[in-house]
Amino acid sequence: MSNELQPVDRVHQAKHAFTTRRVDFREVASLLDTATPRAGDLVLCEVQAVGQHKTLHSHDGRRMDLYGGDLIVVAFGNRYAPDQFEAEVPAELGDCHLIAAGGIAGEMRSCHARMAPPTRIRARGLLQRANGEVMNLADYALPRRVISRRPPVIAVFGSSMNSGKTTVAARLVHGLVRSGHRVGAAKVTGTGAAADVFHFRDAGAAEVLDFTDAGLGTTYLAGLPAVLQGFQSLVAELALRAVDSIVLEIADGVFQPETEALLSEPVFRRHVDRVVFAAQDSLGAVLGDRTLTVAGMPLVALSGVFTQSVLAVREASARASVPVLHTDTLAEPGRALSLLHGAGAVAGPAQGQAHAGLTSPAPVVSAMAAVGV
Repeated sequence: MSNELQPVDRVHQAKHAFTTRRVDFREVASLLDTATPRAGDLVLCEVQAVGQHKTLHSHDGRRMDLYGGDLIVVAFGNRYAPDQFEAEVPAELGDCHLIAAGGIAGEMRSCHARMAPPTRIRARGLLQRANGEVMNLADYALPRRVISRRPPVIAVFGSSMNSGKTTVAARLVHGLVRSGHRVGAAKVTGTGAAADVFHFRDAGAAEVLDFTDAGLGTTYLAGLPAVLQGFQSLVAELALRAVDSIVLEIADGVFQPETEALLSEPVFRRHVDRVVFAAQDSLGAVLGDRTLTVAGMPLVALSGVFTQSVLAVREASARASVPVLHTDTLAEPGRALSLLHGAGAVAGPAQGQAHAGLTSPAPVVSAMAAVGV
């Protein structure tokens, strides 16, 4: 590799990934090709062979087609995705993989059997400032905020990838918006990607953030202190933007290391008022119910992919400690408010959906809860 072959102006000509949307590219002074990469380091890469990821998410969420020879600016990171790739930051610059369309470079360790080989890329150099510092996503994180009050917070956990977490969170956002709330939404953990952010915006959220705004390209192997700091930054920032309620999505399943750690973390538990659990099937829903109950989390409903099946709803409802609600039901204003404020409900499936009746609509509460972050 040679810096002379990859002048800095090619950084500006490259395709910039979604994960880099907060980066000030005017700071780029040179490329460093002899360093050990760290999670979050910004890197100029050349596409060697297009594989599983054929597109790269842009700053505005557009899917940019990838071609062999393309130059892209992404961030190094680790990934934990049972339905896709397991990957870690490589030990040195050189050949590696695009392991997430949002713009994460890593070295694949394992993959799901349905995955095509990952897109192969070659690191041409880390982005460097004039003072010699390597540019990292953490340098562009939201500032630390101190707040004394926050609005009510409802979090969505799940049994796994593709269990319906984002859909559940988006439906809750939409229901709260329809009730008159100014809603803030954030994805707290996961791998940087544009899709979830834009799902929340499309649902009507007035303010949307994710962990990349807190300086983390991914949260896998970031360590609990960094994940908690990111969580606090996101909640505090949304609170300061004067939202009436906050909906959070927690990535992957409750057995994922960072997610499992959050369940037992007092700081996290103090700042989540209600929890909805999403699952792919009835067994996952019931196990999720028991896992969150044992953890002492304030679970108020089960939902997700499994609610598309009348039989799965029937199986889960017979064993669950909370209502089973079809995802579409969550977009109803009264239902969303009842979940946010903890009103009880009685579940019962009808026409392929799990419905629950309200004895009375929950009041619209926009005052901030007196709980500090």
